[in-house]
Amino acid sequence: MEETLTDRVRAVILGGDFVPNQRLIEADVCEQFGASRAAVRETFKELASEGLVEIMRNKGARVRVISKAEAVEITEVRMVLEGLAAYKAAERVTPEQAAELRQIVTDMRAAVEVNDLDRYSELNVALHAKIREVAGHRTAAAIIERLGAQVVRHKFRLARQPGRAAVSLPQHELVVAAIVARDPEAAQTSMQQHLRSVVKALESSAD
Repeated sequence: MEETLTDRVRAVILGGDFVPNQRLIEADVCEQFGASRAAVRETFKELASEGLVEIMRNKGARVRVISKAEAVEITEVRMVLEGLAAYKAAERVTPEQAAELRQIVTDMRAAVEVNDLDRYSELNVALHAKIREVAGHRTAAAIIERLGAQVVRHKFRLARQPGRAAVSLPQHELVVAAIVARDPEAAQTSMQQHLRSVVKALESSAD
């Protein structure tokens, strides 16, 4: 599927090239992406609906700031939805998908052993995405992905806390073990415990 202007601007925001509170000047965005003003305005509206951009009356648009308190609330909502995704994944997982989940966890452990936090962070994202794919619950997946995009900077900062990867790895291993064992309730509980741990880490992190 062809990448849209919204996809491109979203990627720049999530990649950190546009920072929180930065004003998004229509003319500059038009020039940077080779787009019309009408297309840029529509993109700002779409990203505002996703919670990534704030449109201010008579002042244009800016990248929305997500406070730590809001990031905690978003993660609490994700805890419920990702628990549902894990539950569904345990009901529906195939042997091939189970092998893929095990391999991701094996790669995560290898990344922790060599303290490769960037690789661990990538695999963390890949594991959660794979669980959503296995679950096949499109509504939950869409909401989780939207909420996750809003707190990507908080997740990035959290992933670099000393010892955080070593804490989250066994939590992910428990989630995958329950899914592979086709135990929906254990999968849901393990995922919710993992996200509860993320909430506590966020609450104790610096603003």
